[in-house]
Amino acid sequence: MVKSDVYPSPLPPAWQWVGERGLRVETGAATLAYYESLVSQKLDEIEDVIPADGSLLVVLRYGGGVSAALRATLNTPVMEPPSLTGTLHVISAEFGGGAGPDLSELAARARMDKSTYISNCSAVEYRVDFLGFQPGFPYLSGLPEVLQVPRRKTPRGCVDAGSIAIGGRYAGIYPAAGPGGWQIIGRTSSILFDASRDPPALFLPGDRIRFVPL
Repeated sequence: MVKSDVYPSPLPPAWQWVGERGLRVETGAATLAYYESLVSQKLDEIEDVIPADGSLLVVLRYGGGVSAALRATLNTPVMEPPSLTGTLHVISAEFGGGAGPDLSELAARARMDKSTYISNCSAVEYRVDFLGFQPGFPYLSGLPEVLQVPRRKTPRGCVDAGSIAIGGRYAGIYPAAGPGGWQIIGRTSSILFDASRDPPALFLPGDRIRFVPL
């Protein structure tokens, strides 16, 4: 465990080494704020910064220690940015029917007709909190509480690429076909991950997404 000698108020995040070059940092609700701070500083010792749900993984170029600049950044309490400032992606999507087999049930659960449910989904500007599960899979915050639902009790054996889904408080989009347990409400033809593209993932942490129904 690595930590500073003095803890300012509020308490700074906890640190934990993961292997020789990985530093896992507990960041809570301020994950993106720390991520943006580290990325913007372009510290030579950092190879990559990977946000997750309430934490960051800082991958160092070399093992053996942490610089004073990185220590100072990670020991300085950072508040969540007051507004969404990442790149805005407008994603055309088909909702319901074969593209969104769970939408009718979720609309009924939310006591809405399908049209109102779709309007509520598309009225929100989502934020990419982090990527995971599949390469390029965005975990999107901003989902209205009335639309939040648990994952399916029984996962599907195959979910179509481009499927727009809800799992708890997050919305997400499946970049590739495969098994999945989230509730499927729609589908987009956008290519979320292409290894030949630079960068290969369409979205980056901090980006914004707005859905436009077809």
